[in-house]
Amino acid sequence: MRKNFILDTNVLLHDPRSIYGFKDNNVVIPIYVIEEIDQFKRDLSELGRNARLVARYLDSFRAEGSLKEGVPLPHGGMLRVSFTDRALPSSMADGNLMDNRILGVALDLMAAEPDTQAVFITKDTNLRIRADALGLIAEDYDTERVEITELYTGFAERLVSKDLVDQMYRQGAEVELPDAESVFANQVVLLKDETNPSHTAMGRFNGSKGRLVPLVRHIKDGTWGVRPRNMEQAFCLDLLLNDDIKLVTIVGKAGTGKTLLAIAAGLQKVTEEGLYQKLLVSRPIFPLGRDIGYLPGSVEEKLNPWMQPIFDNVEFLMNLSRADKKAGRGYHELLDLGLMEIEPLTYIRGRSLPNQFIIVDEAQNLTPHEVKTIITRVGDNTKIILTGDPFQIDNPYVDATNNGLVHVVNRFKSEKIAAHITMSKGERSALAELAANLL
Repeated sequence: MRKNFILDTNVLLHDPRSIYGFKDNNVVIPIYVIEEIDQFKRDLSELGRNARLVARYLDSFRAEGSLKEGVPLPHGGMLRVSFTDRALPSSMADGNLMDNRILGVALDLMAAEPDTQAVFITKDTNLRIRADALGLIAEDYDTERVEITELYTGFAERLVSKDLVDQMYRQGAEVELPDAESVFANQVVLLKDETNPSHTAMGRFNGSKGRLVPLVRHIKDGTWGVRPRNMEQAFCLDLLLNDDIKLVTIVGKAGTGKTLLAIAAGLQKVTEEGLYQKLLVSRPIFPLGRDIGYLPGSVEEKLNPWMQPIFDNVEFLMNLSRADKKAGRGYHELLDLGLMEIEPLTYIRGRSLPNQFIIVDEAQNLTPHEVKTIITRVGDNTKIILTGDPFQIDNPYVDATNNGLVHVVNRFKSEKIAAHITMSKGERSALAELAANLL
């Protein structure tokens, strides 16, 4: 049975193409949603771009007919813009005028078309609760939802024969992996001796060869002075240093070494091996307090608070002494040489990025659409790394289950040019690890 889907403002700001995402059902946009979206159209942020995109979509439909009467959607159904004069209970009226009017449209539609199920779609948890109290069916917009407990980890263990472990561990040879059809391309595998589980060997499943292959390099070599402190970091470095893998996603809590290892691998590939022309490090800007416009100074000075974690990691890798820092040495040396570039994601949009090692830090704050925009910027001979912690999200329009980082992990887990690793063991300090687990 065809349904009427009433969309809230946050759904359209999260995904402007949500208009097209309900198959052959009807889509209804309250006029009050358009009024709220209009407030964002001058913003230079992703919300502003999405607001302008929604306006362009609706204007193109308006050219085909009356939005009040309904315009056909490409996959069937009709798109309508509606308003209401309905008054909600007085207990719900204070401070939520627009929300009440949007709910009023949904209630009117439910009453006017009883044979067609009305479903209110919003990403606002409290608004879903209020809609339910009024007798409306309310759902989240979760087309990209991936339960975090079910997220692909990029890691597997296999109990195998002692001879197979010896072949991988002692000889460093490629081996046939039993039950290989259940393993994804570039998944890292820990082989355990079935007679002695402490006897192990590590490898990565090569999807092209269909075999388990040794790590890229001996872990003892280190990368730009950094050596892995645990098995997860060893696996992570293997993926970062493998030239055949063009997309790496790293998920982990604070202190697991995600950003540090990614920057170390990037500097290794750019400065030591010369495989890429530049290391580009970027991150989205989501202020925890006052926005960037309130900060003093130039654009570069305004961005420093958000980019400081990157600067700190780079200077740690440069192994600068106190005397070096007093002498003015720092990350800017790499910037001046053109070997590294650090900038917010806002400036990447619209560019083509060939021959670069790109790191997108805090990628959990991106929507699936934003991640798509970034990855499609990648040019020839470019490798891109996405790092983040799905449990530390500052973007109010995504959560741990539908952000761009977990979306990419889920969509690319079977691709031969992509790889993923989930890191859980903190190495920043004993206190940081304890805080991450207890707080």
